[in-house]
Amino acid sequence: MIRGGETIKTPLRIGTRGSKLALTQTQLIADRIKRKHPGLDIEIVQIRTKGDKLQDVALVTIGGKGVFVKEIEEALLRGDIHVAVHSMKDVPVGLPEDLEIGAVPQREDPRDVLVSRDGRKIEELRNGARIGTGSLRRTIQLRQLLPDAEVIPIRGNLDTRIRKIESEDLDGIVVAAAGMRRMGLTGQVSQYIPVEWMIPSAGQGILGVEVKRDDTDSKEIISFLNHSDTLVELTAERAFLKRLGGGCQVPIGAYCRKQGDRLILRGLLGTVDGSFIISEEVRGSCTESSEMGWMMAEKILARGGREILAEMYNGC
Repeated sequence: MIRGGETIKTPLRIGTRGSKLALTQTQLIADRIKRKHPGLDIEIVQIRTKGDKLQDVALVTIGGKGVFVKEIEEALLRGDIHVAVHSMKDVPVGLPEDLEIGAVPQREDPRDVLVSRDGRKIEELRNGARIGTGSLRRTIQLRQLLPDAEVIPIRGNLDTRIRKIESEDLDGIVVAAAGMRRMGLTGQVSQYIPVEWMIPSAGQGILGVEVKRDDTDSKEIISFLNHSDTLVELTAERAFLKRLGGGCQVPIGAYCRKQGDRLILRGLLGTVDGSFIISEEVRGSCTESSEMGWMMAEKILARGGREILAEMYNGC
């Protein structure tokens, strides 16, 4: 660690999931920290989460995306690790009281992508195409784009999902562009899906470095990673998510884009079967990111969102 300009021999322990993508993303962060603080020893600690252990079970049945961070946060609270690296789309809006997101690096591509047989694009897929995804958000939007398609639930590491195109006789899968880019797999991308066609998950493409609130040393070390534009976009998206309850497995999407000193925020909420989808867009100043997220949520709630959430949460 570094304290008062002096290097201390204790390594900075960075916690992460044990998946290939998580390790790759964490190594990117570790490399940046090492370049900034060349005298600092760094140790990456792999932590197997509930979501990693139960890869054949739908997320909706095991507690949602929070199952990818709980064990890592527990290690952070115990002091087993100093910081944790997460994909922000997996981080619940309600953090433990003693933890905070200490740094948000620059966002990677927020879009979803199609990986298909023979490189076919969405508009070129056959009637009745079998498309794999583990996301309710992607599922309901795919059914809008391809009403005749059969959406097949899949989970697993990124390379596992790609292999399922062959093993499960799929026409393609939809995954996050950011993961494909960070893993060096862009050559397998058949199509980058425009956000106008498929609104991303809140925080998609963004990494977050979580830290204990009172750990001033670690917070100082990672502070240089912060990217102000990305933080503003993330703030708007997560404010929207928070107002809608964070998600007890409700199909929710949110994407904010900064243009100059203005923000464009798009969002959607739908029923699980996709029979009713509400989408909205709001625009405002960068100084109003949280308010914009709240405002968009209120618009969606007023258009039938309350009824969707009441029905969904009653079963949670």
